[in-house]
Amino acid sequence: MTRPIRIGNCSGFYGDRISAAREMVDGGDIDVLCGDYLAELTMLILAKAQAKDPSVGYAKTFLTQVEDVLGSCLEKGIRIVANAGGLNPAGLADAIRAVAEKLGLDAKVAHVEGDDLRGSLSAITPEVVGKPVSANAYLGGWGIAQALAAGADVVVTGRVTDASLVVGPAAWWHGWEATNWDALAGAVVAGHVIECGPQATGGNYPFLDEITDRRYPGFPIAEVAADGSSVITKHDGTGGLVSVGTVTAQLLYEIADPAYLGPDCTTHFDTITLAQQGEHRVSISGVRGSPPPETLKVALNDAGGYRNTMTLVLTGLDIEAKAAHAEQLLFEVLGGRDRFAEVDVRLLRFDTPDAPSNERATAHLRVTVKDPDPRKVGRAFSNATMELALGGYAGFHTTTPPTAESAYGVYRPAAVPRSAVTQTVVLPDGERRTIADPPSAASPPVRVKPRSSEVSRAQGAVSRRVPLGAVCGARSGDKGGNANIGLWTRTDEAYGWLREFLTVDRARELLGPEAADLRIDVHQLPDLRALNVVVHGILGEGVASSTRPDPQAKGLGEYLRSRLVEVPIDLIPG
Repeated sequence: MTRPIRIGNCSGFYGDRISAAREMVDGGDIDVLCGDYLAELTMLILAKAQAKDPSVGYAKTFLTQVEDVLGSCLEKGIRIVANAGGLNPAGLADAIRAVAEKLGLDAKVAHVEGDDLRGSLSAITPEVVGKPVSANAYLGGWGIAQALAAGADVVVTGRVTDASLVVGPAAWWHGWEATNWDALAGAVVAGHVIECGPQATGGNYPFLDEITDRRYPGFPIAEVAADGSSVITKHDGTGGLVSVGTVTAQLLYEIADPAYLGPDCTTHFDTITLAQQGEHRVSISGVRGSPPPETLKVALNDAGGYRNTMTLVLTGLDIEAKAAHAEQLLFEVLGGRDRFAEVDVRLLRFDTPDAPSNERATAHLRVTVKDPDPRKVGRAFSNATMELALGGYAGFHTTTPPTAESAYGVYRPAAVPRSAVTQTVVLPDGERRTIADPPSAASPPVRVKPRSSEVSRAQGAVSRRVPLGAVCGARSGDKGGNANIGLWTRTDEAYGWLREFLTVDRARELLGPEAADLRIDVHQLPDLRALNVVVHGILGEGVASSTRPDPQAKGLGEYLRSRLVEVPIDLIPG
């Protein structure tokens, strides 16, 4: 087919807007309805569910959406593609067939499997110790492409990459070969932009003044052409904004090195060119690709133990002295810090001198304990905090009543040789096909070129102390135990200054004490006027285990934007 394929997203995570599927199907023309339901934390959640009931382990909300839109999709010829299968794509495929039968519909359902490595851990590096609750290789889009070519109306997968939900349909539609690196890379970029739903259409966007339609953002659509170039848009009449800025923000979300390694190709994010093509239409072109690595990424989740958190409120004067007194008394009551496997105590200061209201005179002492024994960190811990109610500091109260323990997981990144993984597509008629691996390469080429119109800033220019966010936007998130902060500017001149200003040492200084001893990388993406700051280890053993108040680092970028720095006055807007 010569025209671009229109792929609409209806989910950015397990628990996203349930009505988005119906809104996408009814809102205008699309060829494929896709949805991303999986994340590292989601796999842990699904593993817990499957441990209680082996017949599940998939995203149940997707099944609800399918029941709502399946009839309309069959009538309009819209294919449905989602990674909602989680740890049980075959079970989800059967559940969809049952829904179709209940509705009196003839739906051809296929699924992709082979990512679940729990039964074969020996080839994973580093060596797997113990028995993880989930172990999944990140597969690509070719199983999806073959299922669609075989006539599937619905394709569900386990742990494919988020972008594979666009790569697979685009490869099927345009008849790409496995070595069409640039086209595949272009589809990866389009998939990366729409995978998080309305984050590409004005959601979580730092420049609120640019968004004139403040209704809930419409979910994004990628129109992917035969050469891999694309246009990002949304249905007419929906809220939000599609601009170079909103697309840039999502491009910088949860990435690391500009050479973005994937199962189908390596995508070079420092080759992306964006342009505003019209209202709510942004074109993506120029993306270069190269062969993928010789290994596949693996996400491991272990049962980490149990945790509990109690937050004590401190008010008014002597905040630090009250916090120290409370901490000493609490662990005296508990029998010492050493009885727990891990203790995390944080004094969170929100208070201001001579506060105009009670709330603005408060700080929080947040105490988290972890241990393999749930009895230690359950009510025995939270009830102990209440012994301070009459024998502790003046003004004692807590944000919650005593709480129970909860299980947490530990995330570990790993790799596995491609030869140790067999990607299989199970077609609607039950035929099983093995998906061949594409040619791979040991390491991607390195490419960083200066932006042709980039302007270097002379030192000593007249400057003013303003928030960093006056000259750049930011989008931050988690990558396992690491956090990334993508920062971009709106002019070449501002990018030239930011590139010189935001060194590794400066980033460490601005991020404060928690980043003082951590490895930080700063990657340049000049074609996007952007830098990507990767802070290694700031999230510890991953989202499920992190004791940070912001465990997914969603607010880290906005914190960095709030820091006061010296900026040349001619770069400061208005």
